[in-house]
Amino acid sequence: MSKIKRCFVIVLDSYGIGREPDAPDFGDDVCNTLKSISQSPKYATPNMKKIGLFNIDGVGCGTPEADPIGTFARLRELSRGKDTTTGHWEIGGVISEQPMPTFPDGFPPECIEMLEKAFGKKILCNKPYSGTAVIHDYGREQKETGGLIVYTSADSVLQIAAHEDDVPVEQLYDYCRTARKLMQGKYGVGRIIARPYIGEYPNYTRTPRRHDFSLDPTGDTMLDALQRKGLDTIGVGKISDIFAGRGVSRSLGVNKDNKDGMEKTLKVMDEDFTGLCFVNLVDFDMVYGHRRNIDGYAQAATEFDQQLGEFLKKMREDDVLMITADHGCDPGAAGTDHTREYVPWLIYGQHIKKGLNLGTYPTFAMIGATVADMFGAELTTKGESVLPRILAD
Repeated sequence: MSKIKRCFVIVLDSYGIGREPDAPDFGDDVCNTLKSISQSPKYATPNMKKIGLFNIDGVGCGTPEADPIGTFARLRELSRGKDTTTGHWEIGGVISEQPMPTFPDGFPPECIEMLEKAFGKKILCNKPYSGTAVIHDYGREQKETGGLIVYTSADSVLQIAAHEDDVPVEQLYDYCRTARKLMQGKYGVGRIIARPYIGEYPNYTRTPRRHDFSLDPTGDTMLDALQRKGLDTIGVGKISDIFAGRGVSRSLGVNKDNKDGMEKTLKVMDEDFTGLCFVNLVDFDMVYGHRRNIDGYAQAATEFDQQLGEFLKKMREDDVLMITADHGCDPGAAGTDHTREYVPWLIYGQHIKKGLNLGTYPTFAMIGATVADMFGAELTTKGESVLPRILAD
């Protein structure tokens, strides 16, 4: 085992750094999330810059740091997808060689019949839809019929929305658990998502009590590997949801927003634990990327970087920080979908080399392999540990 006691992996959800060569296979043309947001007057990330963000190969924007304090690399996605579940699983060590099913025309009649029978409720909508638009367009019908709004997106998801006054949140979660059991095989979407909302027409508002019910990971992850060794595996944000709770010893729950997620992480830094703190900050994707809000995304990046400054000051000698992403969602690109992009891998700590450019690697699973190696945990994955390359002593 190395001298490292705690590793913090922070996933900036959708913070891509440039188009991958196979992007056209995923419906993407020119895309570079970082380039789009870095051109906004709202963007300022001096701490990520200091670690080496703009020194990464091929970022195509920003000014490289003269003396970066961290090690950095560009990672390509090997899995056949560009969604949250696929990206996080690959970070953890699992490659998804088959894309998860998507339903661009809505779910087939036999699927809807199966769900209606199980729920005992009418299903409304059944189309790809924006989450804010769908409750505006179907909220009154949901109220009148007592039904459930079921919709999807370009991702492998089935989302169930209902007004909290009509369907209590715990009941909505139960419907999602039922759907998760039924949606397997050819209907095995990556996530079933509960989308509760409140308000009166036309001013409905989604509440922060969203909950994701994921498929069980199809292979061994760094969380499993560390847990087998009796180490701590702490999830912040959607991590427990994404991995169906597997391998997570403690979850701090879904974040109210990015700021809340980082505040939770900063509190975890005060704890004496050995192992991994795995963090997801979803606002970049959910609130700004899909809505193609360049300035909002840029401002969110700036606010994260300010909290990152606090994080860096609190780091202990035996801590390591890794910052990465799970896919792109370029707010400057056409449409509203995720974008197939490389992601950054920034690594910093007292025991990590400074100014080391690792170049480009073919899979996000390099992260899982390296984290497992830090703690002497056995993990079977297509990723390779870079630990011997990055240790300073």
